[in-house]
Amino acid sequence: MTTITIDDKDYDLDKLSDEAKNQLASLQFVDNELQRLNAQAAVLQTARIAYANALKELLPPVQNELLTH
Repeated sequence: MTTITIDDKDYDLDKLSDEAKNQLASLQFVDNELQRLNAQAAVLQTARIAYANALKELLPPVQNELLTH
């Protein structure tokens, strides 16, 4: 017997309707996709930081102009 827990209640997977099983599969797909996208976002953010740091090292120094009054 395979059970799933939803809102702290255990349900026998074999006793769920086909419609409930389809909704569960959709929920699991969305959860997995969100996890994948969050991991991808973390990788992209890390790459962005690395590119920004590399760019800063390549920029010429900026001389501050003195303001005259």
